Amino acid sequence: MRQTGSITQRLKALHRDERGADMVEYILLIAAVALPLLAVLIFFWRDISERVSSLWRDVWGDAEEGMPR
Repeated sequence: MRQTGSITQRLKALHRDERGADMVEYILLIAAVALPLLAVLIFFWRDISERVSSLWRDVWGDAEEGMPR
């Protein structure tokens, strides 16, 4: 029976211990922002890629026209 009392006391002490709670909250906050962002990137990957490629061609295409060969 003495072992059970010790386990109960340890569980109560663990429940009161708040060390690391802030870090868990930060991780959950980061996950709450990052996971939807990742989902949007995956869902719209083709559209984003086409837009970036178009912008890249607009910027560097004009710059290459004026360069000597």
